[in-house]
Amino acid sequence: MLALAAGATGVGLTAHLLISDTPQRRNGVTVGATESIAAGQGAAAVAKEKTRPFDKWALGHAVRAYIKTRPGKTGVMAEDLRTGLSFGENENGRFVTASIMKVDILSSLVLQRQRDHRDLTAGQRELAGRMIRESDNNAADALYSAAGNGDGVKKANKKFGLKDTKPFPTSWGSSVTTPADQVRLLTNLVSDKSPIKAAGRQYILGLMGSVIDEQAWGVSAAARPGEKVALKNGWAPVHHQGNGWAVNSIGRVTGHDHDFLIAVCSGDSPTMEAGVSTVEHVAEMVASTMRDSR
Repeated sequence: MLALAAGATGVGLTAHLLISDTPQRRNGVTVGATESIAAGQGAAAVAKEKTRPFDKWALGHAVRAYIKTRPGKTGVMAEDLRTGLSFGENENGRFVTASIMKVDILSSLVLQRQRDHRDLTAGQRELAGRMIRESDNNAADALYSAAGNGDGVKKANKKFGLKDTKPFPTSWGSSVTTPADQVRLLTNLVSDKSPIKAAGRQYILGLMGSVIDEQAWGVSAAARPGEKVALKNGWAPVHHQGNGWAVNSIGRVTGHDHDFLIAVCSGDSPTMEAGVSTVEHVAEMVASTMRDSR
């Protein structure tokens, strides 16, 4: 299995660091989206408006038609915490995680430390900041070890209700997940029903909401000016679990009347740029349709 260098700044990382046209942060999108959604909140929080009904079949048809024009494979899962709408296409498809696994690593470690009535150490917080905000792989290696590697994260994922995420024993980037599981993980970062306490949830989302500019592509394409985004991306060339590039993006997009949790995963793209284009287009078309529906 490959040791995926699916991040940005670790020693000996893969060639994606040399790509000159790295996607950039969208203008008008602000970071944040750290508040929780309390039990019972959601659809009732949105004022009643005249909008067209949500046509999940039509959206599915449009997404499938687009994916057929793209190289590789793609899956998406999206939920709107305000309206209660949800949509998935190949949401149970299996994809190599690359660096989106770093959110799972940090969530698992926070849960473990919480169980032991301890906070993260200063050193672990410094590593966590580098791992999420900069996608530093050396930091991820250290925190994966601190979380108990694959076995430790697997135990935490049972608490999170993840069904199809398979942490790789030592090489975290070689883990496998589904878009549906990634939205379940995101739900654990926004819900009062999560086993992670509010302070831990806000801490993780805060890091995701303050990624460096060159890390701010992906599901941010679904945001409109002034909306808040918290995200984590992953990308890496794959050699033993597929072909081409794995390019993934997970995150939260919060506006005045919508609160999206979105996970888009792709595999077998011939280039990183092709994967990014696919991920961003799918995220935008799904969120746009859900915005206009009730």
